[in-house]
Amino acid sequence: MSRFLTTLCVVHDRCGRWVLSSPLVYHSDVAKQIIVAPFGFSTDFASVPRMPLAYLLFGGVATEPAVIHDYLYATGGLPRHMADAVLLEAMKTIGVPAWRRWPMWAAVRLAGWLFFGQR
Repeated sequence: MSRFLTTLCVVHDRCGRWVLSSPLVYHSDVAKQIIVAPFGFSTDFASVPRMPLAYLLFGGVATEPAVIHDYLYATGGLPRHMADAVLLEAMKTIGVPAWRRWPMWAAVRLAGWLFFGQR
């Protein structure tokens, strides 16, 4: 069963980044593996445009799944389509409603190629 095995713990560093203060561990049925975003990994959570309506609807909604997705994009640990599938699965796992998770997934499918492997 897909689930987070640890709790998200982050600190805000002096450069304005969010950094994991302990590993974030996720068991994914889709990827058939345990994914570990390590201590010290830097994230911006979900990259939601700061337009008022978009941010109101989608900002701060799926922080744990966003960290795992950022990690997979940064490392190329999985092919892009699989990393995006893990994001969708993880959002469902934490209870993000379908009307929020599907548009978020669609946005990363549409524009994620710009960021995959860029770290």
